[in-house]
Amino acid sequence: MTGFEQIIGINPWTALFTFCNMIITFLILKKFLFKPVKKMIDQRQKEIDDMYADAEKSRADAAKLQADYEEHLSSARAERDEILRDAVSRAQKREAEILSEAKNEAAAIRTRAESDIAQEKKKALNQVKNEISSISISIAQEVVEREITAADHERLVSEFIGKLGESDD
Repeated sequence: MTGFEQIIGINPWTALFTFCNMIITFLILKKFLFKPVKKMIDQRQKEIDDMYADAEKSRADAAKLQADYEEHLSSARAERDEILRDAVSRAQKREAEILSEAKNEAAAIRTRAESDIAQEKKKALNQVKNEISSISISIAQEVVEREITAADHERLVSEFIGKLGESDD
C-alpha cells in the first residue's frame, strides 16, 4: 500500500482493533460511569418523587385541617349565636319581671299613700271640727253674753260644720 492509500484506505485489522477498543471502553464506561450515574439519577428522582408525595400529603392534611377548623369555627359561631340569643331572651324576661314588680310595687305604694292621706284628712277634719266647735261656743257665749240653750248650740255647730264642709270640698 502506498502512503496515500494508507491515509485513505481502510485496514481491517485496524478497524477491528478500533471496534474492540470502542466496545471495551463502552463496557468500562458502562460499568464505572453510566451505572453509578444512572443509579444516582434514579435515587435523585426517587427523592424528588418522595418530596412531591410528601408535599401532596401535607397539602391534603392542611386542607383537611382547614376544613376541620372551618367546621369548628362554624360550630363555635353557631354556639355563640345561640348563647347570645339565650342571654338576650333571659335579659328581656328579667327586664319584664323587674318592670312588672316595679309597677306593682308603685301601685301598692300609691294605694297605701292614698289610703293614708284619706285617713289623715278625716282625722284632721274631725280634730278641726272639734276645736272649732269648742272655740265657736266660747266665742258665741262671750259675744252674746247670754246662755245658749242646747238646741241653739246644736244649730250653731251644725251650721258652722256645714259651712266648713262646703269650703273644704
